[in-house]
Parts: sequence; C-alpha cells; structure tokens
Amino acid sequence: MFYTAVNIDSSTSKISYQDRIITLGSCFAENIGKKMSNAYFRTDTNPFGVLYNPISIANSLEMLLENKRFTLEDIFENKSLWQSFSHSSLFSDISPEICLTNINSRLDCSTHFLSKSNFLLITFGTAWVFEEKKSGRVVSNCHKLPASTFIRRRLTVHEIVENYSMLINKLQAHFPAIRLIFSVSPIRHFKDGAHDNNLNKSILLLAIEAIKKRFTQVDYFPAYEIMMDELRDYRYYASDMLHPSSTAIDYIWTRFSETYFSSDTLLIKKELEQLATDLMHRPLHPKSSEYNLFQLNLNKRKLELLKKYSFLKL
Repeated sequence: MFYTAVNIDSSTSKISYQDRIITLGSCFAENIGKKMSNAYFRTDTNPFGVLYNPISIANSLEMLLENKRFTLEDIFENKSLWQSFSHSSLFSDISPEICLTNINSRLDCSTHFLSKSNFLLITFGTAWVFEEKKSGRVVSNCHKLPASTFIRRRLTVHEIVENYSMLINKLQAHFPAIRLIFSVSPIRHFKDGAHDNNLNKSILLLAIEAIKKRFTQVDYFPAYEIMMDELRDYRYYASDMLHPSSTAIDYIWTRFSETYFSSDTLLIKKELEQLATDLMHRPLHPKSSEYNLFQLNLNKRKLELLKKYSFLKL
C-alpha cells in the first residue's frame, strides 16, 4: 500500500433500510446525505441548509425539538430579499410570505421526520462563529451583511462540549434509542492560513472526543482523517485544492458504508444504486423500441425489488 491506512472498527450500531437518518452540518453532511438518498435510504438532509459551526447545528436541532414556527420577527429584509439568520440563502425570497412558508413547511416535515429517526449524522465544519452584535446570537449564515454587523470568534472545546451535553440529554429524553454519529468535515479552511486550519480542526476533534466519552450512544466517523492520510494526494481534491473531489467523496462513502451497514444492507444498497443509475439514464433516442424495452425491464426490476424488500420506499 502506498498510503497510511485509517483503521475503522465496524460499528455495532448498524444502519438499515428500515431506519430514518437526519444529516446536519457542512458540505460533507450534504454529500453523505445525497449518497444515502441516492441509495434510497430514508434520509432528511440539512433541513436548514448547509451549516458550518457546532452552535448553529445545535440551535437547529433545538428548533426541531421545540417545533418552532417562524414569524415575521424571525426574518429580515436585505437587498430586496427576505432572509433568516438560521437558514441558508436557499430559503430566501423577495416575498416574506413565501420565505416563511418555505421555512415552516420544511420545519414541519423535519420535525416529524426527527420524531421517527434512529440516527443523527452531524458534521462540524469550523469552530469559527459569527455573533450578531444586536442580539448576541450565533448566526448560521451572514447573508453577505457588512462585517461590522457581527463579532467573529472561535469556539472553545468546553463551550462545544457543554452545549452538546445539554442537547444530547434533551434528545435522549425525547428519543431514548437515537444514535449520533459525529464527523469533522474533510474540507480545509485556509482563509486564516494553514496553522489556523489545524487549530480549528483540533478544537472540533477534541470536542467530539469529549462528547463521545460522556455518551454511549455517540460515535465518531473519521472522514477528516481518511482525507488527510489515505487520500492525501492532490488528485483527490477539487480544482480549488481544498474540497474533496467526487472520487474522494465516493471513497469516503464506501468506508462509511463498510462501517455502518451490515452485509445484507450492503447487498441491497448495491442493487438500489444500480437502479438509481439506470433511472437517471438519458437516451439519445427516447422513442426507440430499444429504449421502450429498457424502460419495461427497469420497471420490472423495480417491482421485483419492492416485492423482495417490502420495507423499501422507492
């Protein structure tokens, strides 16, 4: 082998196709959530949009637990768009009514989904946060407001651990069987330099380790370590040399699958991923008899899979 292998013990908590999984956090949480959805797992990915820091992720979960409803007081207008400090710009709109409808409908769905979920996949991206000066709260998205609107600071390990200890206790009270899988985003943050990136990631890693020691239902998946050691070659990076390439994401997804899926689940996953690939096929000649036959066979396979695995939601 021409790389340093990251050894990962197979988890005793296996994710199956009967489970429901919520992924929250950075772009990596988005990538894993998309992989799970493409493999037909019952997944809810980033109901607030991409979140980067631990406090924003925790605040989002608190909102789902309390079934919060957003009102006009919770959004603001900036450059003709109505926006929320708790959401990404995907929820922004020129109409406050549409903005609130999009936010609240997504909250309703995700609150219901959380009530039936078995796993929470949480990915920390950065320990840096932006606090709105006016309210003192940590925002999830600055929405390109002037820097003078915020105070930028770095979270401490203690702050993250205490915040998540309270949150996990609440989650346990509502959903005693829920499992949490933490990871640190493999995307490097070089805005403040290489040394600061290492300090930043170290804070997140130390915080997760402390949380893991406090709670038996907490696990850690080493996505960051896989990227830094097994995939350290720059051929595994996107053109910005900071984000993982699609090949790297596929590889980390494979390692995640080996860790959290049973052999039976892996077999089903392989069949369903092939089905998903075939369903996305775009023919050159959609009216041809060959393509009609392809579609008939595809529908037949889909029905056979549903008959074979009655618990699937295709």
